[in-house]
Amino acid sequence: MPRVSRFPHSLIITKALYLGLVTLALVVAAAGHPHPGRGFAVELGVGIGFVGFVMLACQFALTAKFRWLSRVVGLDDLLHFHRQIGFASLVFIVLHVGILLAAQPEYVRYLDPRVNIPRALALWTVLLALATLLVTTVRRTELGLSYEWWRLGHGLLAFLILFIGLVHILQVGWYVATPAKQAFWIGGTLLAVGLLVWTRLVKPFRTRRRPWTVTEVRRERGRSWTLALEPRGHEGISFHPGQFVWLAIEDSPLLHIQHPFSIASAATEAPDIELTIKELGDHTSRIGEVEPGTSAFLDGPFGDFVLDDNAEEAVFIVGGVGITPVMSILRTLRREGATLPRTLIYGVPRVDEATFLDELEEEATTHESIVPVVEDPPAHWQGEAGRVTPELLDRHLPRDHAGVRYFVCGPEPMMDVVEGHLRRRDIPLSRTYSERFNIA
Repeated sequence: MPRVSRFPHSLIITKALYLGLVTLALVVAAAGHPHPGRGFAVELGVGIGFVGFVMLACQFALTAKFRWLSRVVGLDDLLHFHRQIGFASLVFIVLHVGILLAAQPEYVRYLDPRVNIPRALALWTVLLALATLLVTTVRRTELGLSYEWWRLGHGLLAFLILFIGLVHILQVGWYVATPAKQAFWIGGTLLAVGLLVWTRLVKPFRTRRRPWTVTEVRRERGRSWTLALEPRGHEGISFHPGQFVWLAIEDSPLLHIQHPFSIASAATEAPDIELTIKELGDHTSRIGEVEPGTSAFLDGPFGDFVLDDNAEEAVFIVGGVGITPVMSILRTLRREGATLPRTLIYGVPRVDEATFLDELEEEATTHESIVPVVEDPPAHWQGEAGRVTPELLDRHLPRDHAGVRYFVCGPEPMMDVVEGHLRRRDIPLSRTYSERFNIA
């Protein structure tokens, strides 16, 4: 099976580079500034504003889906980092406004339409856009927003905030009076916008030249469907078992309807691939209605939920549809006759929702241990019952974790329990691979 080696500290280095870029922006702003300070509170508020702006601009790089970067860090890790930094940038921008108004109440004139209508309208638009970004991100499901329209609106609002922020910086001009500094801020903003165009327009357009055809739509247990796809007029993609792709179905990949799905088929079956998708709402609720012969477009592969060369044993702890990337790994290991010991702990609400359970048990080799965990088991159930708990994990995890790789994928509550317990067992993060459902 093709395997990759993951650099365990790659995300830490990425965060350090990110921090360095934010610091560089502050250094550029302060360098050669001819005016005296305006008091600690005012300078603090201004500095926080610069930081918030740069953090927001960097968001476009984190979501650009560069394949070379995802191989080093993992796209899922980058997108989780993007989410965390997104909230932080919003907090910094709000603090920028709050601190300045508290330090110098006369700055309220910037928000007063009686003083300057265009400026006030622009700044109030930013504050409203920030509030909309926060509420729709945290409460998207409760608000009934589809993932597709939320994603489109998310990018447009971020672009609007960035554009108005740049105009605000240039108009105030306190730390950007020289042409060189103006070029720095304008150039950085244009780069961020260019990344947005790359992600939302250029990359989808390029996938149009590499279409796929849906050859089969197969119902699976647990309200899931498997889409079999074959490349049309090209060689397909090379992937590592455990990776995922972004899928757009029919019409044009330029449409904003694009979702990430894990590859379920073995790498040995390439160039054909299979994606198993659960009916979770939004676009996926109608996945079973896709007709064979439909065109599809794939962007990928991405992710580092992959066995590395040094693994001596593997433990998979999954819940629900989190079984999908693990199926690709197990199927590939089985096809290749690999003797690597592996244990699968598979939590589901009910037996009838355990996708692939029949295949897992029927095709299990002597090197595999399959442990279904059913939260609401039938009367005749003889296996593990309830939820995946630390006590249950201790009954099945290896006593010696040297050389073992741990893979965790499933609902966030389950993953929080599992990851916390693995840390308490002193299992290094470099040997733990996690992939959460909500990565976008």
